[in-house]
Amino acid sequence: MLLWTGLGNPEPGMARQRHNIGFMAIDAIAKRHGFSPWRRRFKGEVAEGQIAGRKILALKPLTYMNASGESVQAAAGFFKIPPAAITAFHDELDLDPARVRVKKGGGAAGHNGLRSMDRMLGTPDYWRVRLGIGHPGAKERVTGHVLGDFAKIDLAWLEPLLDAVADAAPLLADAQPEQFMTRIALLVGDKH
Repeated sequence: MLLWTGLGNPEPGMARQRHNIGFMAIDAIAKRHGFSPWRRRFKGEVAEGQIAGRKILALKPLTYMNASGESVQAAAGFFKIPPAAITAFHDELDLDPARVRVKKGGGAAGHNGLRSMDRMLGTPDYWRVRLGIGHPGAKERVTGHVLGDFAKIDLAWLEPLLDAVADAAPLLADAQPEQFMTRIALLVGDKH
């Protein structure tokens, strides 16, 4: 079983924030691939499904970003899922909008959701799907940018990106991160 977690904040008023792109991605995947309805479990919401013949538990922690690891660790512990079978979908300031990078391990780079996962799992050795939201240009504007809602103009790249992530998900499930990134790049193109 694979554990795919989208990182975000649970308040309805936060649903369209850039920081919640991880929730948006996991929702798009679950919808596209006919996962079970979401239900509350492990301090979060879970849905189950299959992609490319792999059983996947989708998780949206309801602990707020800074404590995401509590929910991820609870689900991983219950199902005995090792860190190498966990993938976190999260916002990434250091990537241009609509760009996606997949990597295993690494630092938290100031991302509190990843920092919480590292602490609770005892290792940074899980997969990350870094979803580019762009940088506002100045350090003092980062918090407002991350916690700000996507603008109407962003929908021109955001919706195609989420569709592409859902479309390419079988490649990720099949442990082909390079092909996953390539497929997304081809689907999204240079529309932004």
